[in-house]
Amino acid sequence: MTNKKNFDQDGFVHLPSFLTNLQLVELQKAVERYILEIVPQLNQSEVFFDNPEKPETLKQLQRMEQDPFFENYSRHSHWNKTASDFLGEPVEVLGVEYFNKPPKTKHETPPHQDNHYFCLAPPQVLTIWVALDYIDDENGCIHYVRGSHRLPIREHRLSSTLGFSQCIPDYSQSDMDCESKFTCLPGDAVIHHGNTIHRAGPNLTKNRQRRALAMVFRGKSASRDYQRFNTYLESSNQQQASFGIESN
Repeated sequence: MTNKKNFDQDGFVHLPSFLTNLQLVELQKAVERYILEIVPQLNQSEVFFDNPEKPETLKQLQRMEQDPFFENYSRHSHWNKTASDFLGEPVEVLGVEYFNKPPKTKHETPPHQDNHYFCLAPPQVLTIWVALDYIDDENGCIHYVRGSHRLPIREHRLSSTLGFSQCIPDYSQSDMDCESKFTCLPGDAVIHHGNTIHRAGPNLTKNRQRRALAMVFRGKSASRDYQRFNTYLESSNQQQASFGIESN
C-alpha cells in the first residue's frame, strides 16, 4: 500500500521495473515500427516535430490506439490493473501517446495539469508514463509539484509549445520548491494524477533520446464537462493554427 499512499498524498509515484525486459523490448520495437510505417501517413494534428523538415526531430504522437497493435496494447492487463488499483475503481483508456525530447532541440514541457485538458469531474484520471530510454535531469525528466492534485485546477493560458497548448502562467519559485523528480531506467514508470502540476526541461545532451510511452486512464465515475472541454478544444485548435496545423 505504500505506493498507493504516496500517490494519494503526493499526486505521483515512481514504479521501478514496471515492465520486464521482454515487455520493454516488445514495446520499443512496436514504437519503432509505428514511427517507420505509420507516422508518414498521419494527419499533422496527430504527429508533432520540432522541425517538420527533419523526421529525426519527432517529439510527440497522439491517438496511437488507432493502430491495431496499440489498440490491443491499451487493454494490457498490467497497465489497466495498475490504473484501477491507484484510482480505486474500474477504468477505461482515454489514449495512447508517445513523447520524446530529441537531442539538440531545446524542447521544454511547460508546467500544466492534464485535467485542464480532459475536463473530468470528479478528477478520477491518471497517466502511466513509461520510460523507453534512460531518463534523467540532463535529458528532460519530469518534475512534479507535490500535493498540487489536492488543490483546484490553476489558471492556464496558451503556451508557445506545440503539443502542450496550455500552460500555467504564474508558475513560481514556491511551486519549484515543492517539486520532485525521478531518474528512470528503461521500463520504469511514473504515474501522476490528472490534477498534478508537472513540467519537464529540455534535452541538453548531444546524442541521447528521451522517449516514453504513456496511457491515460479515467475512472468509471468521471464524467466530462463538455462545455469546458469544447472551450479547451477551441483554444487548442487556435494554438495549433498558429503553427500552421489544421484541426481535424
